[in-house]
Amino acid sequence: MGIRAGNASGSGSSHSSEALSHHKKCPDSLTMAQVEKRGGLLRKSSAYKKPLKEKVVLMYDEIFMTEDPSKCSPRFWEELFLMKVNLEYLEGKLESLDGEELMKIKDNINCLFQHCIQALGEEHPIRVVNALQTLCALIRGVHQKNKSTSGFDIINMLMGFDKAELCMKNLMESLDSLLCAEGSESLKSLCLKLLLCLVTVTDNISQNTILEYVMINSIFEAILQILSHPPSRREHGYDAVVLLALLVNYRKYESVNPYIVKLSIVDDEATLNGMGLVIAQALSEYNRQYKDKEEEHQGGFFSALTNMVGSMFIADAHEKISVQTNEAILLALYEAVHLNRNFITVLAQSHPEMGLVTTPVGPPPATPATPLGTTPPSSDVISSVELPLDADVQTSNLLITFLKYSSIVMQDTKDEHRLHSGKLCLIILTCIAEDQYANAFLHDDNMNFRVNLHRMPMRHRKKAADKNLPCRPLVCAVLDLMVEFIVTHMMKEFPMDLYVRCIQVVHKLLCYQKKCRVRLHYTWRELWSVLRLSTNAGQWKEAASKVTHALVNIRAIINHFNPKIESYAAVNHISQLSEEQVLEVVRANYDTLTLKLQDGLDQYERYSEQHKEAAFFKELVRSISTNVRRNLAFHTLSQEVLLKEFSTIS
Repeated sequence: MGIRAGNASGSGSSHSSEALSHHKKCPDSLTMAQVEKRGGLLRKSSAYKKPLKEKVVLMYDEIFMTEDPSKCSPRFWEELFLMKVNLEYLEGKLESLDGEELMKIKDNINCLFQHCIQALGEEHPIRVVNALQTLCALIRGVHQKNKSTSGFDIINMLMGFDKAELCMKNLMESLDSLLCAEGSESLKSLCLKLLLCLVTVTDNISQNTILEYVMINSIFEAILQILSHPPSRREHGYDAVVLLALLVNYRKYESVNPYIVKLSIVDDEATLNGMGLVIAQALSEYNRQYKDKEEEHQGGFFSALTNMVGSMFIADAHEKISVQTNEAILLALYEAVHLNRNFITVLAQSHPEMGLVTTPVGPPPATPATPLGTTPPSSDVISSVELPLDADVQTSNLLITFLKYSSIVMQDTKDEHRLHSGKLCLIILTCIAEDQYANAFLHDDNMNFRVNLHRMPMRHRKKAADKNLPCRPLVCAVLDLMVEFIVTHMMKEFPMDLYVRCIQVVHKLLCYQKKCRVRLHYTWRELWSVLRLSTNAGQWKEAASKVTHALVNIRAIINHFNPKIESYAAVNHISQLSEEQVLEVVRANYDTLTLKLQDGLDQYERYSEQHKEAAFFKELVRSISTNVRRNLAFHTLSQEVLLKEFSTIS
């Protein structure tokens, strides 16, 4: 005989049906219904009837008394995990108590925590589901009280000092088993939600002492397994990648973090490619949403208004085209590029351009209106990524997707989150520009792509048509991105830090070209145009003069060869010289060229996170942690789909 989930007793069943009937009669009373649910009420009080509470709420109330609830009811804990969890009530109850009141019921909370862990090993999935949800509510609820004035330790309050090590060992082993098992995908999703909940309960994850046990009892291999198997990756890849990025940042400057060590030596191709696909999907979804909004602005009223009044307000209007940035996934990309040399190969792995492959997809889920969004995009996009390559479809790779993302977020750095995103993009490009293998494929003439970077609308230039884009080595797209930032951010509050980073990326690429004797066909005029500032009277004249003086050799080359080339053309009556003819002139006149010797131009200081960027990453991870916690809302944790999946226990 089956037992319905959440109805362990007859009274519970009648109460639930009465509540359902009431809800159907009052469809407009949603707010009131939510208040009643938080209070655990199935029926409000009246002159004739007492208020009714859910069975599970009555059981919670017993836990919040000082007596052991199982004294009078030996099957108390067994029955509790058959009840559908009321997350709002449980967290609200914990929130309503002060530190002293919470300490009085510490033994019961310890007992509840331990029974939750025991229930994770049960055969019946519904008990496991309810135990996972209860753990989420307990961890979040107790941390709400963890203020400096509360005077209690989180670990002691949840588990007790004497049992903490064993409790956390059992918990992590159970989660590891559930994530690696052949079981329900919804159950795995809830396990990842619990782990994200555990990691992000404090703004500064390095102050979360419970994570010491997550370091000792590693789930790294379980995360890799999710990323290496396409079905699991499609369902859970996003949460797994964000979780890994956060765990890597736990006390990374203070102690040996096993997740850093393990990530740095991963060499399994399927796992690394899986991680790359998850990151590419999220960035591609951002690019797609931005493009959709841009097209909306270019049509209808906006287009008509622009035609009428000209383009004097176009920059301001364009700033309104914003899609919430995703620093969580960007952090994951940074850690992979920075820590794992093998991941560099993933950057160049070709796949069809996401968004160009036509596949029947349903409506995408709504994007949360919060900065640093961590809600994964539609899993349908990942499916399209893994289709076989089509000769008629423009191919792309993670690096191209990332460059497009960077070109969007770097357009407007006035917003704090976009500034952080822009800075992190430049740090990632710095790491790429230093890597020998990355430079090899960036400069490879056999790997040519059309990279349609987003360019800021400006009055003195028109937007280039996509079809006119040349097919070039990827290094040209990187240089385009750096030049684009340099020429479009001449603002009053000069972003000097970002400018320096752009110049450093260009410098490192030039160093590689000099070392490997690579001659790049690139239009350098945009980059070497500071000359006009040095000849005009303005606030930048002195700085521009210094830069111009530093380019003395470039000017010497131009001044030496230009007259010789013009003379050759005049003598031979040629209007336009070929490359071979110009090279002939250069070779004939090279001996008379005088250059100033410059030492150390092909040397640079390598990127170091710990010594120069630690403060930036601490603040970034704090923002990401706060936002992940905010997005782990009640509806995310309640997993209605999962409860329907396990609605009966045989």
